[in-house]
Amino acid sequence: MGRAISLWAATLLAAGAFGQEFKLGSKVSDFGLRDVSGAPVAFGKLKGQVTVIGFIATQCPISNDYNGRMKALYTDYHPKGVHFVFINPNNTEPAGDVAQHTKQNGFPFAVYKDERNVVADRFGAEFTPEVFVVDSEGVIRYHGAIDDSRVEARVKAQSLRKALDAMLAGQSVEPARTRAFGCTIKRVKKTS
Repeated sequence: MGRAISLWAATLLAAGAFGQEFKLGSKVSDFGLRDVSGAPVAFGKLKGQVTVIGFIATQCPISNDYNGRMKALYTDYHPKGVHFVFINPNNTEPAGDVAQHTKQNGFPFAVYKDERNVVADRFGAEFTPEVFVVDSEGVIRYHGAIDDSRVEARVKAQSLRKALDAMLAGQSVEPARTRAFGCTIKRVKKTS
């Protein structure tokens, strides 16, 4: 537990000092989150051979339009060994709201709280929803949208599914970046 608290403190310091650290093609070092009860959790304990890191929200209607698709992704890919780390970075959405939202929507996965949006800053995440896919070496191989339309019936490009299929087959991800869209992350006001 002490290690998780230390990682969380290091995450706060690194993000404040350096801003965006994790970019497409770069390696993701360990970082700290909090579960909805407030307990620290290290990313190293959550990651797998392929890991989806998704920034989501409770109040964003666009993020909420993806609730069913996120559950379907988990159901389809978790049995194949893909780990999912869903993170709520919004300063305006307390952990209690995140826990209630998770329960109300029947998420089969945990959602973690990014206090003061430190982790979102390290990834340079801007929207909810927005996803990053990390390989077994910890390198970001995909960054962008889950798919190309808020309206599920209009989806033409299943970007995240395509990236996961490529990675599971040992192939490179093309395209490695798509344009994420949604509600902007509600960040804490930074003081100089």
